[in-house]
Parts: sequence; C-alpha cells; structure tokens
Amino acid sequence: MTQSDTLRRIVLMLPALVAILLLVGAPLGLMGWVSLLEKGTTAGVDWGSAPSIGNYQRLVWEEDFDGTLILNTNYLVIFLRSVLQAAVTTLLCLMLGLPVALWMASLSPTGRAVMLLLVTIPFWTNLLVRNYAWLIILREGGWLGMAVDALWPFGPVQLLYNDVAVAIGLTYSFLPFMVLPVYSVFEKFDWRLVEAAHDLGATRARALRRVILPVAMPGILAGSLLVFIPCLGAFVTPALLGGGKTLMLGNVIQMQFGPSRNWPFGAAISVVLLAVMLLAMTALALWRNRRSA
Repeated sequence: MTQSDTLRRIVLMLPALVAILLLVGAPLGLMGWVSLLEKGTTAGVDWGSAPSIGNYQRLVWEEDFDGTLILNTNYLVIFLRSVLQAAVTTLLCLMLGLPVALWMASLSPTGRAVMLLLVTIPFWTNLLVRNYAWLIILREGGWLGMAVDALWPFGPVQLLYNDVAVAIGLTYSFLPFMVLPVYSVFEKFDWRLVEAAHDLGATRARALRRVILPVAMPGILAGSLLVFIPCLGAFVTPALLGGGKTLMLGNVIQMQFGPSRNWPFGAAISVVLLAVMLLAMTALALWRNRRSA
C-alpha cells in the first residue's frame, strides 16, 4: 500500500472518527469527569470542586459520625442483584429463543418471513406500554394470577412486585434480541450435517449437542451479549414490575440523576457499570479468539 493510499484511507475515515469522538467519546469523557466532582448545592454538580474518588468510595464505604469509614454493602447487593437478574434473563431468553430460532429456520421462506414479522412486532410498541400490559396481567385479579391461584393449592401467589415479575418482564422485553442472532445462524445451516449425524448413529440429543449447538454458538454468544448488557442497565421494568422493591443499577442511576440530584454519584455508578460491560465484552472476545486459534 502506497503512502497516497494510506492518506486517502485516513481522509475517508476522518468524518467517522470525528463523529465517534463527538457523539461517543465526548459524552463518556464528560461522564467520567463529573464522577470525580462533588454534588452541587443548587445544581447537580459543583463544577468548581476538586476531583476525587469519593463517589467511587461511596459505593463500598460510608463515613460514620466520627469520620471513620465503615463497610456499606447496599450498593454491592444491588450490583449483584443486577448481575444475577441479567444472567437469569439471558438464560431464560436462551432457553426460549433457541427452539424458536431452530423452528423458524426449518420453515418455508414465506413462513420465515411471517415469523420474523411476529418476532419484531413488539418493537413497534413502546417499552413502557408493554410493561404496563404485564402489570395488568400479573396483578392480583389478573387472568394469569387467577389461573395460578386456581392451580396452586397452598393459597394465593404474589406474581407482581418481586424478582419473578421483573424476570418475566425482562425476558419478554429482550427475547427478540436472542431469537434474531440465533436465527441468522440457523438460516444458513446445512441440515445435511444433522442427517449425516443420524446416519452415523447419533441420537437427537447428541446431534443437538455435537452438531447444532457448535454451529449456533456465534449467534448464541451475540444474543447473550445483546440481552445481558441492556439488562444490567434496565430501569423501566424493575421500576414498574418490581414496584420499588427490586432495585437494579439502572434504578439507582435514575434516582441519582432525578430526585436525589446527585449527578456525580450517578455518573460514578454509570462508569462502574460501563466498566463491567467492557470487561464482559473483552472476556468474550478473548474467549472467541482462543477458540478460533
């Protein structure tokens, strides 16, 4: 490649680089800077305060009356709950999405187009409206609650305002993000490989484990990332279906930027959440590179 070709490529990439720096880099840099400042008395940030790591320290420690630092596990519990809730949602989406994507890939072209339309229809409705629909379904006296109470002989079951309701709402909201990547892999799958596995004596379970799942692994990993990462920062579903009893990191961040008006602390939590997401994506990329090596 000549020097002129290199210069031409740099010139062509320059608008994209400038756009990324302005639209992504600048907001992230501002958020990182705000996380080092102090809360303002009349506004969300005291721009004249000296930078410090006090906001990050508050995630684990808090000052006692005499100024000594004592361990505060409240935010650690919320963080672990968010990670666990995101992991459970990812697992549920995988358990439901994998058979659906596999079945979609076996349909005719017309059937695939219809199923793709049905899978993407929820995106046409606002997320808030969809969560309110689950609020009506899961509430006491709702049709699902009445059906569960009729089948459960040990008294009424509380389906709303708990971790189960949040898991149901998150799974419903993010299930298409699992179905579509896995389906895109199965769409190109050569089904003669499964027939060959059966001819060699493999059972259905063994063919699924040794032939289908390895081929679907790129879609499974992509779908898992698309589900897990947004779930960590979700706040609409926990706020509505959790009823304030199931706080996640997204709810804490929203409260810091809203009623509490403590923007630096909210920015610090956002930076930590972003770091966790980057670590998860880096670990996945390293694992994929190691498998392909």
